[in-house]
Amino acid sequence: MSSSQTFYIAPDAAASFTAALLQKAGLPRDQAALMAACLVKADLRGVQYMDRVTSGLVNPTPVLQLREKTPVAAHLDGDNGFGFIVATRAMQDAINRAQTYGIGIVTVNHSNHFGMAATYVLQALDQGMISLVFTNSSAQMAPFGGRETLLGTSPFAAGAPSKNEVPYILDMAPSVVAKGKIRRAALRGEDIPPGWAVDKDGNPTTDANKAMDGMVVPICGPKGSGIAILMDIMSGVLSGAAFGGEVGNQYKESKPQNVGHCFIAIKPDVFMSSDDFRARNGS
Repeated sequence: MSSSQTFYIAPDAAASFTAALLQKAGLPRDQAALMAACLVKADLRGVQYMDRVTSGLVNPTPVLQLREKTPVAAHLDGDNGFGFIVATRAMQDAINRAQTYGIGIVTVNHSNHFGMAATYVLQALDQGMISLVFTNSSAQMAPFGGRETLLGTSPFAAGAPSKNEVPYILDMAPSVVAKGKIRRAALRGEDIPPGWAVDKDGNPTTDANKAMDGMVVPICGPKGSGIAILMDIMSGVLSGAAFGGEVGNQYKESKPQNVGHCFIAIKPDVFMSSDDFRARNGS
């Protein structure tokens, strides 16, 4: 049998198998199931995780330490755990504070890539909350007009409940395209569209391999750079995590990422009834 033969497996089966592996690695059953679902979703988008576990770069059994700063604010040390687990805990704490005080904010350090930012917006929406989600990532983009990679391309996400079947959800990166799409094109030997990236010398390229050694391009020039800087301030600087190009690369087995996050939850009925807010937001 060829070692390069490809096998295909249904996502549900992959999730069950992954959950079993994570339980053997020491995760509790409920966390293993959550992680497995997130990992399969991420894997479908081209992000690989298990190598970082086996290399000791992610802690499968973190001891999360929550420190309250004020009744509405707290900080969570993720102990280098999976970003999915850490972020879910942090957003829930922000929601709990908002349920009591109208608003809750939780910053996080010593975390890892947390997958789809909208996951945590949906978590807040399920409990009737407006939410803002910030995170940072390894440097993949230069500031507008620059040639040195200093900025991540992490998505900003926000959500608000509505009377409509589909609530308001925003999940956007500050770059023209996610680096993962370029990575997939390189693996498949495909070119990328013009305007996605530049090579290591700052020249526009459609060669996916040259783009992998280069940088992605910010959306709308300085506006995309500004959003990326804001993400780093809110999630990296404010939380005590790595920032400004110091975040570990999830695709390189060299050091822990020390990703930072920031989660904000707002209870609409502090200002008006929940029904009124949903009606106004859905009109």
